[in-house]
Amino acid sequence: MAVIEREMTIAEAADRVSNWLPGHRVEILRGSLIVTPPPDESHQGTVFEVGYEIRRAGAKEAGLKVRPGIGLWLPTGPADYAIPDLSVVETDVGDARVSKNCYAPHVFRMVVEVSSSNWSQDTISKVDVYAHAGIPVYIVVDRHHDEVLLYTKPADGKYPEPVRYKRGESFPIPESVGVRLDLSVDSLLDGED
Repeated sequence: MAVIEREMTIAEAADRVSNWLPGHRVEILRGSLIVTPPPDESHQGTVFEVGYEIRRAGAKEAGLKVRPGIGLWLPTGPADYAIPDLSVVETDVGDARVSKNCYAPHVFRMVVEVSSSNWSQDTISKVDVYAHAGIPVYIVVDRHHDEVLLYTKPADGKYPEPVRYKRGESFPIPESVGVRLDLSVDSLLDGED
């Protein structure tokens, strides 16, 4: 009996890894499979804090939803997608579903990543793919370098240099997101809620 084998696609490999490693985040960035272990408590504290503050600042009234861990379909490859730690999306996000529970970038107003052991993904790879997707605001809570990076206004697939915020500072969420809010760098880096 002959056995016919075929190569697995990257999307099939991502699905298989997701099944093998429950709780891990599996993403495809520029055709590469990225696997991240479950986040620690302070990471999730930061995600909760940012989401809470954005909702409290009137996200719902501004026609926005705050969602942790939803898929963002990326234009950088045929199967590329990311799962930001937190996203601020337009209320019609459900109408923008592309594939595999991922949504088209045009409904994303802002994404937030809180660095973990994979900090270079958040500060290098995702800067590139989110800029190519046209995400208007990208915030990196870079716990590795003890700072917050604010990327805005991508043009031609690139963000300008980020504005860097250090401990002891607060920074405003850009008005283009749709809410007025200042966030404390210390609270975000420490994961306080």
